[in-house]
Amino acid sequence: MCGIAGIFATKASSPSDISLTIDRMVQTIEHRGPDDHGTWVNSGIALGHARLSIIDLSSAGHQPMSNEDNNIQIVFNGEIYNFVELRAELKGLGYYFKSHTDTEVILNGFYCWGEQVFQRLRGMFSVALWDQRSEKLVLARDRVGKKPLFYAWQGEVLLFGSEIKAILAWPGFKREPDYEAIHHYLTLQYIPAPWSAFKGIKKLPQACYMVVTRDGQAAIQKYWSLPEPLHTHHRPLQELKEELVTLLDESVRMRMISDVPLGAFLSGGVDSSAIVAMMARHTSGRVKTFCIGFDEADYDERTYARIVAERYDTDHHDMVVRPDAAAILPLLTWHYNEPFADPSAIPTYYVAQIARQHVTVALNGDGGDESFLGYSRYSQCLQTEWISSLPRPLRQLASRIVQAIPPDVDRYRALRVARRWLSYVSEMDSRRYAPSMAYFYEHDKVAGYDRHLRPFLGKSSLDLLEPYFQQSTSYVGGAAWADIHTYLPDDLLVKVDIATMAHGLEARSPLLDHKLMEWAARIPAAQKMEKGITKSILKSALEPLLPNEILYRPKMGFGVPIDEWLKGELKDFAYDTLLSTQARQRGLITPGYVKTMLDEHCAGIRLHHTRLWALLMLELWFQMWIDPADAPLSPPATPQLK
Repeated sequence: MCGIAGIFATKASSPSDISLTIDRMVQTIEHRGPDDHGTWVNSGIALGHARLSIIDLSSAGHQPMSNEDNNIQIVFNGEIYNFVELRAELKGLGYYFKSHTDTEVILNGFYCWGEQVFQRLRGMFSVALWDQRSEKLVLARDRVGKKPLFYAWQGEVLLFGSEIKAILAWPGFKREPDYEAIHHYLTLQYIPAPWSAFKGIKKLPQACYMVVTRDGQAAIQKYWSLPEPLHTHHRPLQELKEELVTLLDESVRMRMISDVPLGAFLSGGVDSSAIVAMMARHTSGRVKTFCIGFDEADYDERTYARIVAERYDTDHHDMVVRPDAAAILPLLTWHYNEPFADPSAIPTYYVAQIARQHVTVALNGDGGDESFLGYSRYSQCLQTEWISSLPRPLRQLASRIVQAIPPDVDRYRALRVARRWLSYVSEMDSRRYAPSMAYFYEHDKVAGYDRHLRPFLGKSSLDLLEPYFQQSTSYVGGAAWADIHTYLPDDLLVKVDIATMAHGLEARSPLLDHKLMEWAARIPAAQKMEKGITKSILKSALEPLLPNEILYRPKMGFGVPIDEWLKGELKDFAYDTLLSTQARQRGLITPGYVKTMLDEHCAGIRLHHTRLWALLMLELWFQMWIDPADAPLSPPATPQLK
């Protein structure tokens, strides 16, 4: 594990035990045995770091690190892929380097360019810089949000860390749930930024930095944005295909810089297969690849992964995982810090565990679906694109007609269908998108919310998505735009970063290179999904590198059969957990509603597995992080692969 932590006492004098506290904060992010760790304390400011060494394994790369004048200190988590070029530029300007690390490049770059250094970095990072000259602390996150950064105020003391656990290590920190955040979680399956599940702890949004001065003033500034989908334009397909391959090749090559063993996750999907194909161009040896599968055929992609592995003669490792779900769930609850209902966290955790036995860095295919329209739900959006182009007065008229239809006409099928169709036409884009991605719908919440969540019934979580739809000229473009800014950083990237860091494995995502994403953002949705084929431009560009049975097979996703687990091996566990005395008294979801969902799902009357999974992970989070007198700062035992 690697990460950063810190304490900044502003107006108040620094706590007398600040040294002991920063040591404890670092220990919470050190549990996987990183290569080195360290702290720096001076006059009310403390920085801590635990490092997984990837570049420059020598002691010169240890953190916290100071510049030559010793007036700027840094702790940094992540990787900067263009650090060699930036280092050469800074050396040309007269800056001295004692190491070959990217950390020192950020340090000297900040001295030279101030906060503008973040716009020059090409990579993933969470970073804290203490500038003694102006007595200000600067916290920053990378453009896409690969690396997390949390912060909380305790009176006049600012606490921050790349894990919530670091903040909870502060003596006397009161652990309380943020019910508004939980309300959004039940819709989205994750806690969206800037919320966290804990009251008082916030996430610094991606592509932002925060400046905190000694007098306690704090300001957050956004330093980068993708080109909005309003500004797309068609270009010749062949030209786009050539540029795409060139950009992807460069992005992969940059992410293969490492002083430790390196490999790739290979699911057999388009994105991970493309990454492996590009890696094979830039290595003299065999690329190490990793894949897991399940006994259930609908969730097993090992056959496709082997096709790619054989084509590029990779050193391939795969296995069928039969996880003890009841054993791994407490471990995931501990690592993720917050309730997290994406069930693909389970296979991600296991493939990271397998990969770490052989490598320290693994490339993956994250980001391709959002930038190039790869989800099947985007096809559904395309089919109803015409609704978004209807004049607003016409959609408003449909809404008024719906409101005028008496509720007792439901017994007339034609009127019932008409009302449903007119309701769909009149809805905002985010509401129409909800059935393809939401867990709890508005009517589920009205029926099931208990006392702590009822006050939020008037606040739709879908309102968080609607502005992104309004920034696009097309419905499908708006859906992808919303996903890039919400689902991608707050779900997918959280899932992979935590699962890999739990094993001391660094994940790198070439398709999330900001230059590649900027390029893709300027391509119209119609060219990304030509003839309705998801990710058609990427698939077409990769035809010389991958067989059609990989490029044009149905998308499977990276999931687990939780619908079957909740009817079988997890049935008793789910009933016992969700209907326990503790759960019944929480005031979140009424016990009767929960029991109805369990009964209906297990009887095959109606599928509730996504909602039940969200409630299960939420209850386990309460039991681990809210109920005990002390926060659990060390992990449960790791279940062994079977």
